[in-house]
Amino acid sequence: MGSNYGDWLREQREAAGLTQQQLADLAIMTRSHIAHIEAGRRVPSKEDARRLDAALNTGNVLSSFLPREEVAVAGYFEAVRVLEQQAVMIREFALSFVPGVLQTKAYARAVLITSFPRVSEEERDRRLVTRLERAKLLDDPETPVFWALLDEAVLRRQIGGPDVMAGQLDHLVRLAETGRIQVHVLPFALGVHPLLSNMLTLMWFEDQPPMAYGEGLFMGKIHDAPPVVQELQHRYDFALGNALPLKDSLALLRTTARDYERHDRTNAPERRRVEGLA
Repeated sequence: MGSNYGDWLREQREAAGLTQQQLADLAIMTRSHIAHIEAGRRVPSKEDARRLDAALNTGNVLSSFLPREEVAVAGYFEAVRVLEQQAVMIREFALSFVPGVLQTKAYARAVLITSFPRVSEEERDRRLVTRLERAKLLDDPETPVFWALLDEAVLRRQIGGPDVMAGQLDHLVRLAETGRIQVHVLPFALGVHPLLSNMLTLMWFEDQPPMAYGEGLFMGKIHDAPPVVQELQHRYDFALGNALPLKDSLALLRTTARDYERHDRTNAPERRRVEGLA
């Protein structure tokens, strides 16, 4: 048996003398879905595993050894970073930080500088390059369709100082004004909402079932089981229904950015005085 479920599936397929496409045809799946499972980037649903067992004549072995937990993402996002490149639609919910794909260089650097545990400057620069590379996802003017649902805390939490925040919020406004992204804010006045406990990414694909990704402290997890993904989609939709409309969300982003700029100008003389004394 291979080191994981994907290795084992590949061994069973090769032992049966089948290509990925042949197995996909027999199991009524797509070749790319088979490839993602074998590479360890996806976990088949129970129905997928049942069809794979039937196609490979392995009884209920693949179903029995189906991982009971959703896939834990090593290295905080690596599998999702690959999958987001293949998605045709992405919907993000951010609770504390601007989603990585939407971060400016200054904002991303400020996030990485304050990361814990501390990392070397070389490692921080490497992570910054990786994060900025992800932003190229939006270079295509149409795909993926990108929605950002932001808790108001994302706007109010000063990452990198007022100037950095003003630039970041203006960046979000520009992306929305060009129609590249859809952005909505969940205001503090709303109180509790269904996504308050975590960040969430939903992804849809042309030839694979949708998936979800949730992240917490030192933990990221891909959710591939259809009932779980559907429940998370419902939660996102419910929260979205209570968010500010696009026009009002952009107005709030603009107003908050101008507030940061005024704060920065007002405090500039004091900063120069302190720096001069230092």
